[in-house]
Amino acid sequence: MTRAFLVVMDSVGIGGAPDADRFFNGDVPDTGANTLAHISQACAEGRAEDGRSGPLYLPNLDALGLGAATRLASGSETPGLEVDPSGRWGCAREHSLGKDTPSGHWELAGLPVPWDWHYFPDTTPTFPADLSRAAAQAAGTDGILGDCHASGTTIIAKLGAEHMRTGWPICYTSADSVFQIAAHEESFGLDRLLDMCKALAPRLHEMKVGRVIARPFTGSPDQGFTRTTNRKDFAILPPAPVLTNWVQDAGRRVHAVGKIGDIFSMQGIDTLRKGPDAELMGHLSDLVDQADEGSLTFANFVEFDSLYGHRRDISGYARALEWFDREIGVILNRLRPGDLMLLTADHGNDPSWIGTDHTREQVPVLIAGQGTGQIGAVDFADVAASIAHHLNIPAQGPGKSFL
Repeated sequence: MTRAFLVVMDSVGIGGAPDADRFFNGDVPDTGANTLAHISQACAEGRAEDGRSGPLYLPNLDALGLGAATRLASGSETPGLEVDPSGRWGCAREHSLGKDTPSGHWELAGLPVPWDWHYFPDTTPTFPADLSRAAAQAAGTDGILGDCHASGTTIIAKLGAEHMRTGWPICYTSADSVFQIAAHEESFGLDRLLDMCKALAPRLHEMKVGRVIARPFTGSPDQGFTRTTNRKDFAILPPAPVLTNWVQDAGRRVHAVGKIGDIFSMQGIDTLRKGPDAELMGHLSDLVDQADEGSLTFANFVEFDSLYGHRRDISGYARALEWFDREIGVILNRLRPGDLMLLTADHGNDPSWIGTDHTREQVPVLIAGQGTGQIGAVDFADVAASIAHHLNIPAQGPGKSFL
């Protein structure tokens, strides 16, 4: 019996999707966005020298086919990523009408989103008055702060002091289908924040808002504010079985690493390991050593997106990629005969692009343990079908195996 490891490098896109002109950052369409190519070009030109230096160096991912997949997807040059692949590789395109975490992960797990997500308008106020009242009621306050589109780090810097003074929660959204609530872990209380999100989630899910996200932070007006790792997503349930369910239905075990448990509301998941990316890499390493035969390990590494993509930090994103490459190289060498590890992404977040939102991009599909060769351009849902094929279990979605 064999094992499968599905690893999502959150937001590591490799070139605008065919329909990128339908998706925008502000007034600018995502056509031309290319997270990986633009990072590699900035590194080669000496524009990503904060904490690192020189061309982007990703020997392990490039050997699997990362540079080749980027050129296949977009035709873009990727300085520093130019070797002939020794893995199986290609690119994937999404059909769901979103460029967000649930859309990408659901479809990678075999379920294209069957509805249009609800998005809040980029106005101030952004939320309907009755929703704002419901949020205040759930918090036990007379009102809310924010009520706008905002970057999470920017809004706590702007409103953190007022939040601590008034006790009102900071509610905001983005270009994604989300309702985010930031609150101080000590002065407001972490449990109180989580209870507020849990109370509001059914109302927002009924509106087809994909996630209610608790964004706790600590700090003070004098020292500044910092978001903590106690974030929790209250996500809408997938309306049909996904890869994790398929694996469990076949009597196998599913191990989740990172925010996978939140994305799928723990549906089809046996064990969950969370923490910052450095800890998640340790968890993935342990599972490569310990995971059951026939099991699926489904991991998400979020900090490419949350710490560097949204903040438009090219150097930071490059550092994170190089760290990930070093660590994953050690793990790849410990895969057992017959194991499959598939590395991919859920959307783009080009740190050179205008605005602070995700970018509609194709994503890499890099496969270790299954020989060499190009798989071409595939659909997101084909990832789930291929993993099901590898594990010899029935696939229930629209995807087709490329193995």
